[in-house]
Amino acid sequence: MVYPTPLFPMATLLIALGAFLAYFVAYHTYGKWLSQKIFQLDPERTPPSRKLEDGHDFVPTHKSVVFGHHFTSIAGTGPIVGPALAVIWGWVPALLWVLFGSIFIGAVHDLGALVVSLRNRGQTVGDIAGRVLSSRARLLFLSVLFLALTIVLAIFGLVIAAVFKAYPAAIFPCLIQIPLAVLIGSYLHRKGKGLLLPSLLSLALMYLTVAFGDVGFLHSFNSTLADWPVIVWVVLLLLYSYVASVLPVWLLLQPRDYINSLQLVSTLALVVLGLFAAAFFGLDQGAGQQSLSLSAPAIRLNPEGAPFIFPFLFITIACGAISGFHCLVSSGTSSKQLANERDAHFVGYGSMLTEGFLATIVILACVAGLGLGIPEIINQVPTGELLVGEAAYQARYASWGSAAGLAAKVGAFVDGAANLLKALGLPAAFAVAVMGVFVASFAATTLDSACRLQRYVVQELADQIHLPALKNKHLATVFAVLVAGIIAAVPGPGQSWEFANLGKGGLLLWPLFGATNQLLGGLAFLVILFWLRQKQAPTWFLVPPAVLMLILPGLAMALNLFQGDAAWLTGVEPNYLLSTIAAATMVLEVWIIAEGLKRWCASNF
Repeated sequence: MVYPTPLFPMATLLIALGAFLAYFVAYHTYGKWLSQKIFQLDPERTPPSRKLEDGHDFVPTHKSVVFGHHFTSIAGTGPIVGPALAVIWGWVPALLWVLFGSIFIGAVHDLGALVVSLRNRGQTVGDIAGRVLSSRARLLFLSVLFLALTIVLAIFGLVIAAVFKAYPAAIFPCLIQIPLAVLIGSYLHRKGKGLLLPSLLSLALMYLTVAFGDVGFLHSFNSTLADWPVIVWVVLLLLYSYVASVLPVWLLLQPRDYINSLQLVSTLALVVLGLFAAAFFGLDQGAGQQSLSLSAPAIRLNPEGAPFIFPFLFITIACGAISGFHCLVSSGTSSKQLANERDAHFVGYGSMLTEGFLATIVILACVAGLGLGIPEIINQVPTGELLVGEAAYQARYASWGSAAGLAAKVGAFVDGAANLLKALGLPAAFAVAVMGVFVASFAATTLDSACRLQRYVVQELADQIHLPALKNKHLATVFAVLVAGIIAAVPGPGQSWEFANLGKGGLLLWPLFGATNQLLGGLAFLVILFWLRQKQAPTWFLVPPAVLMLILPGLAMALNLFQGDAAWLTGVEPNYLLSTIAAATMVLEVWIIAEGLKRWCASNF
């Protein structure tokens, strides 16, 4: 059943302002309580970045730079593609899950994982699981981490290639960020100067590359690279990830993520300003003045071809509400860079709330910005007509099949957000290019961070199973890249072994990522829970989110295995690859929970 939606222009703006206020209050109340009373952050305690400083992975860093790295790494395209698809069930369920999930579950998860790692020499939650649960739990946890990161590495090269093909004007601005980051990283490391001037210069340069990065010969350059086969992009991006993950963090990872965060946060601010402009003045794209309104239904329980809203809404929207991948960033890289333990509140809790606000804006762009007007396309050919309001929403969300593809999800957000930028008077081409760079930059920062995180996981696994060769950072990274590259290189589902189809193998495992990713969150909650119990600290606030994030992914995988004609195991066309990995993951989950229960019953905390 479709329920009516309020159409007055201020509704969208009020939702955005209300969400911002809720996040602001949560940061200064619940987040502050967690930081001071539960985790007892102590500015006098020596963090791992200083205790183990090596100039490579452990590097004491200003909190704003760590925030930039952390935010861009945890966000990626997750808070874009997840909410952009989930609004097929209506904007109210998506908005409520993003708002309350990020405040009471996601931010708690991220802060907890960061603090636990800070108090354990910067180790990952998988490694720490061996001490707070059992040695077997460490191996099981690290195995789940390795699987999840392999999927990320195998798919994100394809994601970036797809964005570049859809928005060629984003290519040069994204590529130029790499040498710019190296220059800024080297300058700051050697000179030790303040961040203000480099920040302003880099931000100005990046927007100049967006404005002029598709003009003249650069247009031909972008078009040529956009036509490259996917496999070429995948190989080059994985090679880049290898280099980025073995270089000192101050040389590329930190400055690239930091300057990216400046551009991404400023772009987000522009979109919010566009909400104001569109709410007050509307937008005329040649079909008359169109006012900003919520064009999507508030609740839509039975979209054509879509799975039931429970539990799949909570799996579809991961980043933006709660994402297990974040525990890897918190405990893998950010904990090794914080110069002051007190900064964990700003970086851990604050970054997740910022991501929640990003997901909120994505929802509004898809359910309101899109309604300001998109071209009608029939059989992939523009008709010259402009679709507005509910017609624009239905054009993108008529069915699960029409909304579920990467291009459809990214396109709905980019078109909706670009409309909001156009309401500020920005040219259409520039508005689309800005949003294309926005999406591609998020994906790229996640890719290189994921490769470094996978290196840590491989090294910890090598220590667990006694393979000393893989404890070497270069060999561990090569192994991580090769495994992901082999999976990524194969054709996509149902495609032949032709050169044009290579590089899409990540799609074979991608259906598993949502549930596996959320399962990581539940397992990380277990580690945080047991660590707090050892410290005789309160744990009541962790039990509900931990139980929820252990049940929902398992239920989603069980339904995917057994429900309906498309079920992976019992469907008309069984998918034994997904079935085997899903079943193995569920076994690992049950095993880790059993280890936890055994430890809980036997403990004398």
